[in-house]
Amino acid sequence: MKLKLYAVAGLFALSAAVPAVASAAGDAAAGKAKAAVCGACHGQNGVAMIPSYPNLAGQHEQYLVLALNAYKNKERSGGQAAIMQGQAAALSDDDIANLAAYFSSLPAGGK
Repeated sequence: MKLKLYAVAGLFALSAAVPAVASAAGDAAAGKAKAAVCGACHGQNGVAMIPSYPNLAGQHEQYLVLALNAYKNKERSGGQAAIMQGQAAALSDDDIANLAAYFSSLPAGGK
C-alpha cells in the first residue's frame, strides 16, 4: 500500500514539474529574427492577409509552442499541415520558444 502512495506522489510531483519546464519563455528578439519566413503566410506583423491562414500576433505563447511542436512531430493534420510540418521540422526547441515569444508579444490584430 505504501508503495502505491509513493508512486502516486511521484507522479504528482513529476506532473507539477513538467508545466514549469514547458512554460520557459523564449527570446522575442531572436524570434523576430527567425520570423521572416513566417511572414509569407502569416503576415510580417503576424496578421495573415489570406483568411484561411491563422493570425499569430497576440496568440498565447504556450499555445504557439504546443502547436509548432505538434506540427514538428506530425501530430497535426489537415489544412496546411503538410506545409507547417516541413517548416516546423527545421526548428530547434529554442527556435520554437523564441518564435512563440515574438508572436505573443505582438498586439493582436496588428494594432
